[in-house]
Amino acid sequence: MSPKSPQLPPTFGRARVVVLLASLLAALSAGTNYVFSAYGPQLGARLGLSHTQLNLIGLGGNVGVYISAPILGKIVDTRGPKSLLLSGFVLLLSGYSGIRLIYDAGLPKDVTTLSTAMFAILIACSFMTGVGGNGGLCAAINTTAKTFPDKVRGSTTGLVISGFGLSAFLFSAIAHLAFPGNTSSFLLLLSLGTSFPMLIGFIFVQPIPLPPSEAHHESFDVDQAEADAASLAPSIISVPAHENNSRTHLLTHNRDEGLEAGLGHRQSPTTAVEEYNDEARGGAGIELSPPRGVSRSPRSSRHRSSSTRRSFSQSGKQLIDVGPNIFGVKLWTSVDFWIPFISLSLLSGTGLMYINNVGSMAQALYVYTHIDRYSEVDASQWQATQVSTISFMNFSGRVLIGLLADLIKSRSGLPRSTLLILVACIILSSQIAAAYIENVRVLWRASALLGLGYGSMFSLYATLCIEWFGLPHFSENWGYLSLSPLFGGNIFSVAFGRNLDAHERSAESAYMPPPPGIAPRQCLDGLTCYVDSLHLTIGACICALALSIWAVWRDRKRIAEVDQDYRRLPDVIWEEEEEES
Repeated sequence: MSPKSPQLPPTFGRARVVVLLASLLAALSAGTNYVFSAYGPQLGARLGLSHTQLNLIGLGGNVGVYISAPILGKIVDTRGPKSLLLSGFVLLLSGYSGIRLIYDAGLPKDVTTLSTAMFAILIACSFMTGVGGNGGLCAAINTTAKTFPDKVRGSTTGLVISGFGLSAFLFSAIAHLAFPGNTSSFLLLLSLGTSFPMLIGFIFVQPIPLPPSEAHHESFDVDQAEADAASLAPSIISVPAHENNSRTHLLTHNRDEGLEAGLGHRQSPTTAVEEYNDEARGGAGIELSPPRGVSRSPRSSRHRSSSTRRSFSQSGKQLIDVGPNIFGVKLWTSVDFWIPFISLSLLSGTGLMYINNVGSMAQALYVYTHIDRYSEVDASQWQATQVSTISFMNFSGRVLIGLLADLIKSRSGLPRSTLLILVACIILSSQIAAAYIENVRVLWRASALLGLGYGSMFSLYATLCIEWFGLPHFSENWGYLSLSPLFGGNIFSVAFGRNLDAHERSAESAYMPPPPGIAPRQCLDGLTCYVDSLHLTIGACICALALSIWAVWRDRKRIAEVDQDYRRLPDVIWEEEEEES
């Protein structure tokens, strides 16, 4: 009998709360790539950048986020959060300081465009901010997941992730109130306000081991109702990575592997199960039967007496927890991987294009309606309004989609994948709305829809990645899936920049010189400046919607197949303990 560890703080002791608050602070400083539109147009006007070049700078930060995710995940698993937080401090401070120095220096006299070398440095600085922010976020989430037990892990990690979603809102709101129209001061705020919280995190963010009682409860005390509720993934990281290794040794036996597949999919009946079905049909018959009065039907099991507490035998617990385990070659050759990969690329590419360029959209609409009374301060405030709206709705989407996914599964019996259709429709509606908005005062409506859909999208796809492909290799699989925004984001963003540049040249030839206060490269045609790019993303979203419907159809078809295989599985032995009244 192992004694309790008196040195370990309680679940909500001061030490763990300090770690949570420091992790939240780091996450709030990690999502500032989405604030690029709040200063991008001013950066382009001062340095003579085309909108294509401006989009390449913004994409540098996006690439830094997505391409570094698999690498940083492995680092934090093996070396802990300290190295990521320290590197985050250095990268964020260097990146935003470099952008500010180039902005303050401006262009030399009699020079109208930025040199190639300085343009490359700007992209590198943006890339550094993406890697640094993502490192801080990885460290914060990983530490929070390992510091709190399973019963509150979903809430605490959700709080930290929501802080990441609110990051752009926080910084754009501060800039809007403290120094409107002052881009240099805004970049200084980003430089210091994102880096020093990482330094604070370096001091306080450190995983705290769980008490033995919590660890034991988390590993073995599983209520049958939870298993029947069929949720292997209540949160994206509900089980620390090191726990997976202790559960996957059953995969070495083909007999057990077949049973794991069947029972695992019964708890989370989703796609990519063909390889498990064949093994489940050929599995050896182990005599495992349920206790008296307990039906194998999940519905009837929910009506059992509340005075009876059942715990799984060790082998039964392992069968429930393993679930699907698709990775490597099987993942890359699975249709069920490429459907979400392509749809996520289309939807996230649409989101990145809008987020990186909404500042330019707001500028174009503002100039069109205020061409004789242009105010740089007012224009920058409208940019900040769009960034804040997207950020807040991004946060809301991440929270609401989780609640809705659990609700739709528990109440209606539909798979969580059904919400793929809803997410695609929200992002599609944002692009349709933006294509008809000609007044900057109502552009927030399209921004709100885009932010809601964008935040919902990433949370939902991450959860479905666990349900479809399993938890043991989630970090690896999600790392591959999260590379998809690079394709759609690059294509749509560059296309937007080229389209806007083409309209700038025609506007320039019609207006020489431009009205006072307006940048020489500014498009003066309002919605016409960029509406063709929105037509492109509307088509992309329609394709993503079609793929989402296909994915839901395949998912529901597999649920029926797994239900049939589940009925053919050998019975399960349950250990029953009657609670003393």
